Amino acid sequence: MRIGVLSRNGKLYSTRRLVEAAKARGHEARVIDVLKCYMNITANNPTVFYKGIGDPEALEFDAVIPRIGASVTMYGSAVLRQFEVGGTYSVNESIAITRSRDKLRAHQLLARRGIGQPITSYAHSADATTDLINSVGGPPLLVKVLRSTQGNGVVLAETRKAAESLINAFRGLEADFLVQEFIKEASGTDIRCFVVGDKVVAAMQRTGMPGEYRSNLHRGGSAKVVKLRPDERKLATKAAQVMGLDVAGVDIVRSNHGPLVLEVNSSPGLEGIEKATGMDIAGAIIEYIEKDSLRGPNKMRGKG
Repeated sequence: MRIGVLSRNGKLYSTRRLVEAAKARGHEARVIDVLKCYMNITANNPTVFYKGIGDPEALEFDAVIPRIGASVTMYGSAVLRQFEVGGTYSVNESIAITRSRDKLRAHQLLARRGIGQPITSYAHSADATTDLINSVGGPPLLVKVLRSTQGNGVVLAETRKAAESLINAFRGLEADFLVQEFIKEASGTDIRCFVVGDKVVAAMQRTGMPGEYRSNLHRGGSAKVVKLRPDERKLATKAAQVMGLDVAGVDIVRSNHGPLVLEVNSSPGLEGIEKATGMDIAGAIIEYIEKDSLRGPNKMRGKG
């Protein structure tokens, strides 16, 4: 197969591992920077062109693996849609990526399908500040920007006064944000479940640095292998399916009333989980693509 990895940086661990795994299984693999692509939008010959070194070339792949960063979601998804219009298989499709990147929409979709989550509230009116705080059980609580990754744009308010100040500050900046229940009993830990297809192929427990409520490895957190309970596996795979993602990092937290989904990531990093578990996650993704691509490019039917 000819596989394109849509990534802005071929030196990133996740990108390198996917290319290595594809080549190890006998495929051609190439890294494509989506910002160097442009599109010929026609009814008869939808094409993606790549402007690298030399003349532009028309890109032709049997499959693509989107590794689209949050900062280029809009344009990256447009490029991916163009591949989809042309009949190219994508392991995660553009509609699934965009719905997972919008935190409000993601929470609404998960709630509609009965997926357990921390209590989450959203309002536009400045008059609703007190109601927002009360609706999630009061402080401590989290204020989250709708479009953020790796723990950025997530702030803990430990007192009512701090919560009011934060909410009013975000409103003053005209930022879209959510107010969310803080799960105290998790003690700064969460679980990243790596889903490929309909299975959790690996899981790790992440713990934040002392005094840090965010467990992201990019923020100095640590990771170790964790054994999932059956209900946690079921929750993670169902959450990925609701988003329409065939490859996903589902972050869950253990609460006093069962496992809850924090977020569903459409471009989960491979470095932390491969090093923590010793598993070949990149190889599992390529193996899945080999089988799933035989179904053809249109996979969103019956999902979401």
